[in-house]
Order: sequence, then structure tokens, then C-alpha cells
Amino acid sequence: MRLLKPSIREISAYVSALQMGWSPDNLRSEAAQEQITSIETDAESFVSNLDDPTAKAGPITLPDGSQVPRLPSIRRWIWQDEFCGHIGLRWKPGTEELPPTCSGHIGYAVVPWRQKEGLATAALVAILPEARAVGLQHVQITTSPDNPASVRVIEKAGGTLIRSYTADKALGGRETLEFRILLAS
Repeated sequence: MRLLKPSIREISAYVSALQMGWSPDNLRSEAAQEQITSIETDAESFVSNLDDPTAKAGPITLPDGSQVPRLPSIRRWIWQDEFCGHIGLRWKPGTEELPPTCSGHIGYAVVPWRQKEGLATAALVAILPEARAVGLQHVQITTSPDNPASVRVIEKAGGTLIRSYTADKALGGRETLEFRILLAS
């Protein structure tokens, strides 16, 4: 498994996954079609905005349709012989704190036809050095209590359950589990 910086060279594999029904957004299934449209309009800009450590790409649309300022972030494509999903890291410079409308430092999604291969766990472990590199002492990762596969991914990567809470209304107001992974210096 490798984490690749998104590129125009591999965009067709990403589009193919979107067209096959995979959504890069666990909370907004319509994000797949929005991304296909964005790629058709300007693939170069789409790809460059996926790796956005200066938060230049503009606001983020939340599940309730509201928009919030973008945090600095990077996205990597999970690759093993083909496109298998993505993992992203977002942060607020100078602190581990995140706004209530951000569901954790790290988010990931694996295409359904490549799930249960350990790819999400491998990707999560592989992105932790990037989190250290931007100055984080720990990362928060959230998931639904109804997603035992994601809970296992986080725990296998060293995550410890911190709390159960109801997510911000803008994020769907769902019951959420928050995990923390400490980053060794």
C-alpha cells in the first residue's frame, strides 16, 4: 500500500471510483457527483485543491448545506495496484483543537470493492508522520458507533476511545465516537 499525492496522471482512476458509486465523503453521498462535475470543469484545479496546506481552496460544504472556512489540509490517495480510496489530514495551525464543525483531524474512505484488506489501517498509520510534521502532538478521529470496521481500523492504529457525543447539528447531529492517537515526537 502506498499513499500518493493526488495527480492528474491518476485522475481517471479516481473518477472511475466515483462513477462506480464510491463517495469520498462519508457524510455527503452527493459529493461524488459534485466532484465529477468539478473534475469535468477543471481537473487541474480540482487536483491541486486536494493538497491544500494553506487552505486556499475556499469553504467546505457541510452535510446540512452550510459552509465553513476550510482548514489547512492534505489528501492522499490510497493505492495498491489501483486506486483504493483516500485519506485526509486537516489541522488548525498552532493547536490540536478543531472547530465543532470538523469531525477530527483525519478522515478516510476505502472503495467498497477493496474493503477488509487492511488498507484503511495501513493508510492511517502511514499518514501519522505527516500529522507530526505539521506540529500535532495527537490526532482526533471520529466514527459512528454503528461502524465497527472503522472502530477496528482506529484501534489497530493505536487509537484510544476518548468519548461518545452527539455531533454538531451541521454534521448531522449523529451519535459519534471520538478516538485519540498520541504522536511520539
